[in-house]
Amino acid sequence: MIRAAALVAVMATSACAETILSAEYTAPTDRYAHGILGDAIEWGALHIYTEKGVRRFTLSQDRVFEDVAPRLADVDGDGQPEVVVVETLDSEGAQLAVYDTTGKIAATPHIGRTNRWLAPIGVADLDGDGDIELAYIDRPHLAKTLRVWRFVDGALVPVADLSGLTNHRIGEADIGGGIRDCGPGPEMITASADWTKIMATALRDGQLVTRQIGAHVDRGSFATALACQDLP
Repeated sequence: MIRAAALVAVMATSACAETILSAEYTAPTDRYAHGILGDAIEWGALHIYTEKGVRRFTLSQDRVFEDVAPRLADVDGDGQPEVVVVETLDSEGAQLAVYDTTGKIAATPHIGRTNRWLAPIGVADLDGDGDIELAYIDRPHLAKTLRVWRFVDGALVPVADLSGLTNHRIGEADIGGGIRDCGPGPEMITASADWTKIMATALRDGQLVTRQIGAHVDRGSFATALACQDLP
């Protein structure tokens, strides 16, 4: 259940029929001592910009946005973007959350303990059924597990998991990989758990199917894969 007390929303304009144009994290804070992205600064607020103004959402003191940047994606399939973020509760770790101009509308459960994080991969209709999936690596330094959730009837529901994959190393300021479609359908691009290989994983018939597509050398390996180019 999403806790109403977790947010204090300051509404700058009417929420009626607004289109989200961009979003950014604001209110830098060091109140959550994790530093997984290479420094001590996380974010205490989210600003969502529309053609009518700005929506400001300020987290309570026990939460932060522990993330690189908010992501715009059409999660509910209505043709308009929502905002996908990593939101952390200090006692329970990270969750993947979806915001619109009214606030948080859906989220995965928190991982379950402090200093446990997730690294988003992307948002897409991964299996072509018309519903939208959201993918991330659960604890990319520990569990190294790909998890896929689907947005259905206003909630995120689990679809499939696969261990042995990662997309982030402690201290990196960015997150590797993403989602590509080189013809056969969407594939999630990550590294193998030992960082020696670039892996492409597809969702087929409710199952995650992964394959090696080349060697991992550096961030350029991800860029090459996402551009549908051959890897060594």
